[in-house]
Amino acid sequence: MNTLLFILFGIAWFLFAYFWYGNIIKNKVLRSNDSIATPSHTQFDNKDYVPTKPIVLFGHHFSAIAGAGPIIGPILAYSYFGWLPALLWILIGSVFIGAVHDYTSLITSVRNKGFSLVNIADKVISPRAGFLFSIFVFLTLLLVLAVFSDLTARTLMEDPTIVVPTIGLIFVAMLFAILHYRLKVNVYIATLVALVCLMLLLWWGQSFQIKASYEVWLAIILTYCFIAAILPVWLLLQPRDYISMYILVIGMTLGYLGMMLLNPKIQGPEYLGFIHKNIPLFPMLFITIACGAISGFHSLIASGTSAKQLDKESQGKLIAYGGMLTEGALAFLVIVMTASVLPFNGDAQSSFLGILTNKNADILFGTALGQTLKSLGIPVAFGTSFGILMLNAFILTSLDAGTRLCRYIVQEGFGERYGGILKDKYFSTAIIVLLTLLICLSGSYQKIWSVFGAANQLIGTLALFVVTSYLLGIKAPRWYTLLPALFMLVVTESALIYQFLFLYLPKKEIVLLIISFLLIVLGLIVAYESLQKILNKKYFLGETVQPKPLENAK
Repeated sequence: MNTLLFILFGIAWFLFAYFWYGNIIKNKVLRSNDSIATPSHTQFDNKDYVPTKPIVLFGHHFSAIAGAGPIIGPILAYSYFGWLPALLWILIGSVFIGAVHDYTSLITSVRNKGFSLVNIADKVISPRAGFLFSIFVFLTLLLVLAVFSDLTARTLMEDPTIVVPTIGLIFVAMLFAILHYRLKVNVYIATLVALVCLMLLLWWGQSFQIKASYEVWLAIILTYCFIAAILPVWLLLQPRDYISMYILVIGMTLGYLGMMLLNPKIQGPEYLGFIHKNIPLFPMLFITIACGAISGFHSLIASGTSAKQLDKESQGKLIAYGGMLTEGALAFLVIVMTASVLPFNGDAQSSFLGILTNKNADILFGTALGQTLKSLGIPVAFGTSFGILMLNAFILTSLDAGTRLCRYIVQEGFGERYGGILKDKYFSTAIIVLLTLLICLSGSYQKIWSVFGAANQLIGTLALFVVTSYLLGIKAPRWYTLLPALFMLVVTESALIYQFLFLYLPKKEIVLLIISFLLIVLGLIVAYESLQKILNKKYFLGETVQPKPLENAK
């Protein structure tokens, strides 16, 4: 089976969905209105709240939500269930669930002073739901920071060729910020200068390799996270993510062109059965592929950093809905590429299962991209390094954005509730970095990580309930978010119960049993409190009660 038709259909589907379903959410559900001043103007402080050009904000948002998810998740799902179920979930989930989740999360936050959904839950659901949600998100983000810090440190240690471009990108981003924001150089000229510098760094990294121990790289990474989380968003976080976007866009574009030119036959299995390696397709497919279909982490980015930088409401569709579909297009490419250019079984150095078993998913993706790009005349070694750099660059964007999000939760949530030193950004960021370091050095996250997929999707589920409650308050159509919320609630609760009964209980994994049980209860409590309000006939049918619109909402 040739891949050209798959590629053309995937591109056409994502473009059609952006203009069709994206416009339904924009005009019918959110009623986007540029006369509503966004927080980047009303709360402007030139640090966190900064009006940003759409192309730059798209780069920040897309880079921050992407991370490793749309590459690693699809690879694992393909190995468990075959390429067909994975592709179907990406094509359907990204359009009707993931992009809706991201877009509505962004605008809900924009109309509430740019606060995170974690804090908005206090108003639209209940203080108890908001408090439980904030604790859960904070702990989940710490786990994400620990895992991504560890993965980045190990990748830099194992592949010294990407050290120079990875570290150099930080300084290139600051150069872009100074050129564009301080010297007022045109954004496209500043971008060109940054990209030329990046290409030189990538070329230099092939011959100038820096080696260091895991502990040294971990310390450098966490120091970077601290600095990125406290500096003004326009100086480092935003431009680094913006420049990183081009790495991925260039890689995706070359990947799609390479696949069209190569037009290989799909070699991998289409379907491996409902249960494969003791893993059931339902519900595990839907938590294995998160980024690329729906991910709770996206709602934290949308309502945490992006909402504070959105210039006009009408730009939200491009930033959030378009950003999610672009990520879906990446996940789509990953599956089609790995299922075609790599044999499923065979040599440990060149087959899909061989590389995945003996190395890891980032090496596998780099190998597949290298094989694809050689059809364009690009050396395999360079294409492979570029693929690994793509993944590593986006892990760092998730790291710095995640650290900043944690700071917002401590400052805006715990700081507002308890006051004192928790409101100080330096103290709150230092606590986050130190906790991440302790988790990394203890290695305890390796055991906890197995429950992260369900935890991440539970965040997305709760975010959809918060958004639905907000839509109720402004008397907007709510089925577009309520139905995805109910579907994801069934998925996440089923996944957690499955893990509890069939994975952790037989092995007597006490820590994981406790965590999964708490997540099950947390999800049910917040969902119950949300549905109590959403399904209340007086509100749901608008019979006698006229809900008061939230602040800054029409």
